[in-house]
Amino acid sequence: MKKVLVTGCKGQLGSSLRREIEKDPTIEATFTDYDTLDITNRDDVEQFLAANDFDFIVNCAAYTAVDKAETDEILASALNTAAVGNLGSAAAKHGAKVIHISTDYVFSGQNCRPYEENDEPYPQGIYGRTKLEGEALLTSFCQNAMIIRTAWLYSEFGKNFVKTMLSLADSRPEISVVADQIGSPTYAGDLAAAIHTVINSPKWTPGIYHYTNEGVASWYDFTKAILEIAGKNTPVKPVPTSAYPTPAKRPLYSVLNKAKIKNTYDIEIPYWRDSLRKCLAAMAKVEF
Repeated sequence: MKKVLVTGCKGQLGSSLRREIEKDPTIEATFTDYDTLDITNRDDVEQFLAANDFDFIVNCAAYTAVDKAETDEILASALNTAAVGNLGSAAAKHGAKVIHISTDYVFSGQNCRPYEENDEPYPQGIYGRTKLEGEALLTSFCQNAMIIRTAWLYSEFGKNFVKTMLSLADSRPEISVVADQIGSPTYAGDLAAAIHTVINSPKWTPGIYHYTNEGVASWYDFTKAILEIAGKNTPVKPVPTSAYPTPAKRPLYSVLNKAKIKNTYDIEIPYWRDSLRKCLAAMAKVEF
């Protein structure tokens, strides 16, 4: 029986992971969020891990309000950097393996080929910088850590781009969507399944990995697919990034190379349109 701690269990990935691993009788899981474990408090984290004997810690908690982070650096740093260090320090002391979720925002977004794990990071804003600093702090404390960078996450849980586009399609005669930012839409349920595979794998290879769904799209392409699959006919207009200035700079290119995680853990990654269909079908069955 493996004992697993999942932090940030109320978020998109945490909720998806909870659904995924609660079906596994070989895993005894503990799910926490800010109201049950304050991971920004080093003493609380240390006491919690001392009182339990976890084999894995999966950190799904993060400050993900990219624009708000530009004026809320203290809280962003507390959640994305200091809290990750707290988990890493306590995990190393108590012998737990860590799976930490990071982001494509650690890169500049200026590449012309999929980013590999050893490419030079160059975050363009507070969110990306605090996430990169969290990666560094984790590995400085805990050598037994796996970092999974992902991008463009959505699910049937919480607020996300898919739900926003569906709502706009019902309330506007036309939707304008950025067409010059490129990435890979990623269904949180698929990432949760990949994490589950890692936990159950007979091998454990620490390090940095990338995971998104297969395929490439712009936000415009993604929106067109969302509405098409959902059976909505609202017109979608492609616009440049310059039409939507934001406090935080968006990466123009967020495609990640997934070869490492596929080869190391024998993971098959679904194509993004197939996973989008799966998510939209599941949305009708989940209260959100």
